[in-house]
Amino acid sequence: MFTEFSKKLFEIHIEELSSWEKRPHKHNFFEIVYVDKGSGFQCINQHEFEYKEGNIFLLPPLDCHSFKINEPSRFYFVRFTDNFFLKDDGLTNYNEWFDKIAYITANYNKVPGDIIPTERERNFIIDNIKSIYQEYLASDNYSDSIIAGSVASILNILARSIEKRYVDQANEIDNRFGEILRFINTNIFNSDKLRVPFLADKFGISKSYFSQYFKKQAGVSLADYIIKSKLRIVETKVLHTDLSLKEIAFQLNFTDSSHLSKSFKKVYGMTVKQFKNSGQVSCA
Repeated sequence: MFTEFSKKLFEIHIEELSSWEKRPHKHNFFEIVYVDKGSGFQCINQHEFEYKEGNIFLLPPLDCHSFKINEPSRFYFVRFTDNFFLKDDGLTNYNEWFDKIAYITANYNKVPGDIIPTERERNFIIDNIKSIYQEYLASDNYSDSIIAGSVASILNILARSIEKRYVDQANEIDNRFGEILRFINTNIFNSDKLRVPFLADKFGISKSYFSQYFKKQAGVSLADYIIKSKLRIVETKVLHTDLSLKEIAFQLNFTDSSHLSKSFKKVYGMTVKQFKNSGQVSCA
């Protein structure tokens, strides 16, 4: 198993390639890939996605990836660790931004590939990536803050795109259901807003019918959906923070670390420690 490590909190570079020489590998960092020119296929976790000029991909840590290049390609690779936002500069709330990153990685597997829905958003991200590159080269006293702001903007757009994609898919089933999923996932840290009476009132559904309605649309009970959504965020926090299980349990409103551990093993068939040591996705 080959994992590529970055010792830097942030870096950006351009590569022009006619062929991909690296074997499939993983990262210990987040990577945003912008295809400036060329075409081919990107393999992510053993699934292939066609790429072309203008495409933008997000690769969370521990995703396995490689490229098959058909036409000579120019890539911008934007790499950063979650600790990139851990700065005592008064400009960035690290906890807020890590929760944003956790939300992205928890839901990204629902909509892999290029997920940018509009040309306006695509052009905004491309302009920001190119500006980041220029700031990275300039590297003056203001560059770090400018780069952090641009990366934050890109992540916001990616989070919105991910949310919109799976909410739209849910709305194809029932118009209210997508909005219910959006509300649950964006309030996953607030247990009071995830209770049946609150959700039923908010979305105009009978309290006595809400649980049946949710299971009919989702295929799982509300409680199972919430616990699995929380556990996807637990995955990210376990792999990419130094938080104790007790601290993670508190953040996600589990009764205690024992409750979290039992829930995790029931769903994943392994302990949290085994999950952390497993490396997860294998590269073929």
